[in-house]
Order: sequence, then structure tokens, then C-alpha cells
Amino acid sequence: MGARNAIASGSTGDRPVRGAASRAPGLVLGVGLGGFVDGIVVHQLLQWHHMISHTASHPVTTVAGLRANTFADGLFHAGTWVVVLLGTVLTVAAWRRGTLPPTWRSHLGLLCAGWGIFNLVEGTINHQLLQIHHVRDDLGGPLSWDVGFLVFGAALVLGGWRLHAAGRSERPH
Repeated sequence: MGARNAIASGSTGDRPVRGAASRAPGLVLGVGLGGFVDGIVVHQLLQWHHMISHTASHPVTTVAGLRANTFADGLFHAGTWVVVLLGTVLTVAAWRRGTLPPTWRSHLGLLCAGWGIFNLVEGTINHQLLQIHHVRDDLGGPLSWDVGFLVFGAALVLGGWRLHAAGRSERPH
């Protein structure tokens, strides 16, 4: 078998060629799962805000406004579902390429870092730039909760990345 065929088939003789675990699947899954945590816990269970609850044309105090917010929340959940699907596709693609699976610690770190990335992006864009909602619209949207959300996101990224780095030096099980 020539070198070209060995690379294409993923093996060299009897030994498969295996690369290091990819970071992309864990990060993307973390972004999507972080979105689900936000949507399920903050939007639905705690009911602190909805996707567009800080807009004058969609107040949650009217039936029409609540319907618009519920619809926007549904679109948000559909988007997070697509991100989780993408993370799953990236995971399967990595398996098919024969890359080594990450260690549990490394994978958990990437999930946390991805969740933190979600919080930083969503908190910056939706809370600060567009101001379509704030963490606690039920309290009038105090800035301290928005800042806390961003700090929590940064802590998830930093802590998750440290956990990921520590896990990369372990042997996968």
C-alpha cells in the first residue's frame, strides 16, 4: 500500500493513523448546550426574561407581546438545537476520521468553554448592543445582572479552558 493510499484509508499497514482529538465538537456542543441552559432555565423556568422582552413593541404584559416573545423564544431554541446538531455532526466526522476521543476532563472543559462563549456573545449582543432583553427584565433590567452574566461567561471560558488543557495531558480511556 502506498503512502497516499495509507493516508486516504487512515492506516499504515496494520496500524490506523490517529490524530489528536479535535476541539471544535466540544466547543460547538458547549455553545448549543449553553443556549439551552439559558433558554430553558432563564426564559422558561425562572421567567426572568424572554428573547425580545425589553422591546417597547413586544411587552410581556400583553397577550400579543407574550405571544411574540414566546415565538421568539421558540426560534432561539430552534437555533440552539441546530448548533447542538452541528456539534454532533462534528463529533461523528471526527470519529470517522479516526481522531482520538478527548478525555472526559478535556471534553467537559470544552463544553464549559463553549457555554462561556455563548454567554459572552449573547450577553454582549442581546443585552448590551441590541438591548432586546436583559438578564432580569422582571426587575427592570439592572446592569449588575448583565455584568454578572458576562463575568460568569468569562469564568466558564477560563475555567473550561484550564480543565481542557489539564485533560489533554491525560491518556484517553
